[in-house]
Amino acid sequence: MEKSPVTRNSDWLVATHNSGKIKEIAARLAPHGVSITSAADAHLPEPDETGDSFAANAALKAEAAANASGRPALADDSGLSVAALGGAPGIYSARWAGPEKDFFSAMKRVHDGILEAGGSADAAFVCVLALAEPGKPTRFWEGRVEGTIVWPPRGTAGFGYDPVFVPADHDRTFAEMTLDEKQALSHRGRALNRMVKEVFGE
Repeated sequence: MEKSPVTRNSDWLVATHNSGKIKEIAARLAPHGVSITSAADAHLPEPDETGDSFAANAALKAEAAANASGRPALADDSGLSVAALGGAPGIYSARWAGPEKDFFSAMKRVHDGILEAGGSADAAFVCVLALAEPGKPTRFWEGRVEGTIVWPPRGTAGFGYDPVFVPADHDRTFAEMTLDEKQALSHRGRALNRMVKEVFGE
C-alpha cells in the first residue's frame, strides 16, 4: 500500500498552544522522521472551539492550520469525562480552567462536583486526533482510557487534569508517571498509536 503523502513531509504543524501536548506528540512522531512546529511558533491564532464534539473541534483546529500554512496539520481535542457529572467537563475541559488556565481550580471543581452528586469517581479521558491536508479529506483517530478521580492532586509531571486521574488497574496518577509510562496508557498515546499505524504502516 502506498504511504500517505504526509509521510514525505518531515515538518508538520501541530495546531495547539499547549506545550504539554506538543511534547507528547513530538516524542511519538520523532522516530518516524517527523519534526513538528506548534501553532504558537508559527504565529497562528487559536480558533474558537465552536464544535459540539471532540472530533468537530479537532477538525476545526487542524483544517484552519492546514489552510493557513499549506502544510499537513495535526490537531487534538481531548477532555475528561466524569460519570457523576453526566460526562462533564467533556469538550469544555480546558474552559473549566478559565483564561488563566488554572487547572487546580478545574480539578477542584470536578472533585467538588463528584461529592455533591454523591456518585462514583469513575472517569475517562478521551482524545480525538485530526490530520488535515489542504484539499484532502480530514482523517480522525480516537483514543480513550478509563480510570478514577482521586483527591488531593498527586504528582508534578503531565498537565491539565493529570494529577487527579488514575488509569484503571494502576495506582499512580498520570502526573506521577514518566512521559513514556503515560504515553503507553493514555488516551492521546492510544490515538497517536492508531494514527502512526495507519499513516506509517506500523
